Amino acid sequence: MKTKSGYVAIIGKPNVGKSTLMNSILGEKISIVTNKPQTTRKRVLGILSDENYQIIFLDTPGILDPNYLLQKKFMEFVQNSVNDADILVVLIDVINDKEGKNTLEDKIVKQILDKQKKPKILVLNKIDKSNEDVVNKLAEKFEKLNIFTKIIPISALLKFSISNVVDAIVENLPIGPKYFPDDQLTDEHERFFVSEIIREKIFEIYKEEIPFSTEVLIEEFSENEGRKDFILASIVVERETQKPIIIGKKGETIKKVGKYAREAIEELLGRPVFLELRVKVRPKWRSDERLLNSFGYNSNE
Repeated sequence: MKTKSGYVAIIGKPNVGKSTLMNSILGEKISIVTNKPQTTRKRVLGILSDENYQIIFLDTPGILDPNYLLQKKFMEFVQNSVNDADILVVLIDVINDKEGKNTLEDKIVKQILDKQKKPKILVLNKIDKSNEDVVNKLAEKFEKLNIFTKIIPISALLKFSISNVVDAIVENLPIGPKYFPDDQLTDEHERFFVSEIIREKIFEIYKEEIPFSTEVLIEEFSENEGRKDFILASIVVERETQKPIIIGKKGETIKKVGKYAREAIEELLGRPVFLELRVKVRPKWRSDERLLNSFGYNSNE
């Protein structure tokens, strides 16, 4: 049997379950997941290898109408992923989008799909929180559009029917050699995952605008034989007034972030670490081209 391999972009509106789907398929937490939109900010690559195929998943930020430069960068990551992909997996949240209007009738989503002739698989996610009648009506509506190669209802969180998604992808993968070793799960480095874990804890602990106004930079990452690894991370905010909110009364809130992040980092790395967190103010960083590029938001790289 000839080997199949290819890139699969997972796209959809914010908070539809793209990262949860990729993590569920891979059986590993590659992308961070929170209940807030815009958690995923960059393209995250995850690799599923089998004897006869290799699927390279591209988890992408949620599709939105950008209001500032950082969100424009999100959309550049989405568009580049779509362009690079051999197959598109389009996710819909059947709870918040019972008629599919927020997704397929959105002008930006429509523009992306209309320009692409490659195979498109529609995944109706969160069916565990819906009912069969709603899901069937959605499926029937989309079948009539003749856009999708396949339509698959799933629950990414419960891992229900995700094997059907993998089967549909494999069926449409092009013939070709594997791009990565079979035991490789991603192309990202430890620093990336450490910064993402800290950012995940910020999303979980803080409310309102704070999570969306923060970025995490790993300033130092030292592996010390016989001693704990040392990690120095900066939490970047946009305004001076946000700094005391991050720190909290008597430093309690940032200590909580550090505790939860350290525990998750140690679980990821399989070794003890000393995590030091600092807070920096970089005014209007979300709209500063130079700063965004220095933070890794250059989608052309």
